[in-house]
Amino acid sequence: MAFASLLPLPAGADPLDDAFARLAEPSGEGWRIAESDILRGWSRSGSAAMDLLLQRGEAALDMGDLPSAIGHLTALTDHAPDFAAGFQARAAALAMAGQFGPALADLQRTLELEPRHFAALTQLGAMMEEMGDPDRALDAYRASLAIHPHQQEAIDAVARLERQRLGTDI
Repeated sequence: MAFASLLPLPAGADPLDDAFARLAEPSGEGWRIAESDILRGWSRSGSAAMDLLLQRGEAALDMGDLPSAIGHLTALTDHAPDFAAGFQARAAALAMAGQFGPALADLQRTLELEPRHFAALTQLGAMMEEMGDPDRALDAYRASLAIHPHQQEAIDAVARLERQRLGTDI
């Protein structure tokens, strides 16, 4: 363990800054560890009860139980209004339920709380694409890739949308 990791962070420093720097590196595999570090950091609210609500909401979402997922995640966002992961997860559940307006509002809140939330940006791109707005989808995917250039879903989406723009999509 490096001694630097034991020192307190300067005021205003984000403990994930180093992970984001590693995430953006164009070569090597260090970005995979950085991505895991960021996702793990984002999943921690600082409250065991709130973390449990997130876990329950995500588990319900994974099982396709959208009403339960939305219920757990709404409780989470009500009690932890500064926890970006709650809004991002609820946006996913709302989008799956076809509630794009509330999902977009949750993604906006996610990005207000964590402007580097590449998963929210990729999710926004997918929603814009589904809603028939390829230009805004492309903007969202590109913004996501500017933060995390290794996301295959966003890389594929940009390539697909650029082919469509040029009229070369098969």
